[in-house]
Amino acid sequence: MTIKIKKKTHPKFNVPNFGIKKRKGVKERWRKQRGIDNKKRIKMAMMGAEPTIGYKNSESVRGIRANGKRLYRINNIEEMKNVLKNPDISSNLYDFIVPHSLSKRSRHEIAILANNNKFKVVNIKTEAKKIDNNNKKDIKSDSGVKI
Repeated sequence: MTIKIKKKTHPKFNVPNFGIKKRKGVKERWRKQRGIDNKKRIKMAMMGAEPTIGYKNSESVRGIRANGKRLYRINNIEEMKNVLKNPDISSNLYDFIVPHSLSKRSRHEIAILANNNKFKVVNIKTEAKKIDNNNKKDIKSDSGVKI
């Protein structure tokens, strides 16, 4: 059973002049304003919000996804096997994430292990579908029917 977590919302923190047609080079990002007469630095309301400590979520909610689970990063297959042995890490508390730099074969093996143990790997969606298709092909080929 998953619990929906509602975190505090905050406005977008952009640098001044973002979105003005004349200034297309201004990207959507945050940089602290340091000019002596800068209106955003002196917190004029018309310039938009600035990040402050008040926008921080409570410690109990920090690091939790919207579905109520935390992310656990898996760097290799051995680490995945060790995590599956650990009784403290259960599928109703954690979702896994795999780094982009991991090889396709390792990602595939991690996805198989996760599917077998009812864990969800967040950033492997297409490969999970391939696993299901591959398993179906293996079953058919084992039964003696050619594909």
